Amino acid sequence: MITKMTITNIHVLDQDSAYDFYVNKLGFKLVDDIPMGPDTRWLTVSPPEQPDLQLVLFPVKVSKMFPQETADMLITLIKQGVFGCGVLTCKDIFATYEELKAKGVEFMKPPTKEFYGTEALFKDDSGNYFSLQTIDNFSHENNI
Repeated sequence: MITKMTITNIHVLDQDSAYDFYVNKLGFKLVDDIPMGPDTRWLTVSPPEQPDLQLVLFPVKVSKMFPQETADMLITLIKQGVFGCGVLTCKDIFATYEELKAKGVEFMKPPTKEFYGTEALFKDDSGNYFSLQTIDNFSHENNI
C-alpha cells in the first residue's frame, strides 16, 4: 500500500527566480540542484519542518514533455494564477503574513477568519497560489 507522498512538482516559469522565492522568501531548504541537460536541472526544495516532502520546481518550457502549444498554454494559465498548489501551515499566521509581506510576497488575501480557521492566500513568483493557514486549523477537533 502507498504510505506517503515524498515528491511532487510545482510548475514554474523560471527556476532561478523560483529558487530565490522558495528558499529566500519562504524559507524552504534546498534538497537537490542537479544539472539535467542544457538549461534544465532537477531542483527540489522542502518546507523547513518537513524534509521528507520534496517539491520539484519544474520549469515550463518547450521540451519533449511540453510541445510549443502546451508550453504556451501552461505559461498563460500559470501567469493568470489559475493553479492552486496547496496549503502551507505556520504557527502564527499574523506574524508569518507580516514577515512574508516584508520580503515582497504578493498576498491575494490577508489573514481572514473563515469557518475552517484563519487563512491568507499568496502567489509565488510564477503566479501559482497557496493557502497559508495556522497549524491548529488541522487539529482533529477542527476537521470538517
